[in-house]
Amino acid sequence: MNRTPRPQEIPARVIESFGRRVRIEMPDGTRCAAELFGRRLSVVCGDEVRVRPSSRGDAPRVVAVAPRRTLFARTDSRGRTEPLAANLSLLAVIVAPQPTPDPFVADRYLAGAAYAGIEAAVVASKTDLPDAATPPFVELLAEYEQAGYTVLRTSATTGAGIDALRGLLDGQLAMLVGQSGVGKSSLTNLLAPESGRLTRTLSDATGEGRHTTVSTALFKVPSGGELIDSPGVRDYAPALVDDATVQQGWKEMVGLAPQCRFHNCLHLREPGCAVRAAVESGDIAARRYESYKRLLNIMRDLAPEYERRRP
Repeated sequence: MNRTPRPQEIPARVIESFGRRVRIEMPDGTRCAAELFGRRLSVVCGDEVRVRPSSRGDAPRVVAVAPRRTLFARTDSRGRTEPLAANLSLLAVIVAPQPTPDPFVADRYLAGAAYAGIEAAVVASKTDLPDAATPPFVELLAEYEQAGYTVLRTSATTGAGIDALRGLLDGQLAMLVGQSGVGKSSLTNLLAPESGRLTRTLSDATGEGRHTTVSTALFKVPSGGELIDSPGVRDYAPALVDDATVQQGWKEMVGLAPQCRFHNCLHLREPGCAVRAAVESGDIAARRYESYKRLLNIMRDLAPEYERRRP
């Protein structure tokens, strides 16, 4: 917010965003719709802003955005950064036995959190389903635990693990992310009853989730903390980073990288690589290593696309 606030402007926070439509919360707890002042102004859920009340009784106008402590974002198909939420302190990546999990999407969410300086955890939902006990899902959760992430096992149906999840969220501004259909809205309804998020069953035709959440919105958790629920996705790529930074999204690599022979090792074919040695010994999951290489290639592919389209 590189401007001097005017006397008639008051602080507020964005609690819901859908395109250029937003809802804000005033310091006294009042919530209302607001308009963005000017085409260049861009806000996301969690942003701290200044608003100017309307003298005609219309919706107040958001006129400025405060500097963000953190910004969680993604890269679109043209290599452009798209902000998703501001000032997060925790990203909770939801995985479920149904629909069939895409661990590479979950890995990229975890990496995106690391690049933004946001703590991350993995939350397994729908653990009451029989598929939750199958080797692929059990092994997936074990991989994340091996990598050093907090992993919670929950069920919105039975209530298992919900108290532990509340404890994780206490004192945090957290965002729930994951594939469509993993149960984010069901968990949100349990954690923040005010949300009233719609929930639906998986598509009978595809077995994939439908997008039941259409806007990104912030809710208070009565037991402590706040959470942001966002629309589910079928894919996600973090904001663009360079080759050397990609590995920072893999916790298990960060501690080993200093042991590599070369300080700029990318853990691909370089001799004396401590990370590849850990993969061969089983100390780093082979699937996680392959996921790292995939993201490295994605970042390399998107960077030229961005450069070509940049004004």
